[in-house]
Amino acid sequence: MDIGLLSTIFRFILFLVQVYYIGMIVYFFTSWVPSIRESKVGEFLGKIYEPFLEPFRKVIPPIGFIDISSIAAIIVLVLFQRGLLMIFNIILTHMA
Repeated sequence: MDIGLLSTIFRFILFLVQVYYIGMIVYFFTSWVPSIRESKVGEFLGKIYEPFLEPFRKVIPPIGFIDISSIAAIIVLVLFQRGLLMIFNIILTHMA
């Protein structure tokens, strides 16, 4: 496989993860405005992000009114993105 094509595919995957991350941040902040969560946009975001957040919520209980499971999920997503970047760099370095 051509290294340029592989590099483009890897960048696209990292772009998709970055878009998901930004959406997660937006969804996190919508929790502060209940009317947004109850709108069509909030319901759409919930369908995308709740399946990812659910395992974190099962393990990490809320502290009062603060849901720290969302913060943990965002940190895991950032670590996943960095891990992908490292793996892709290793692959591309060995192919060159």
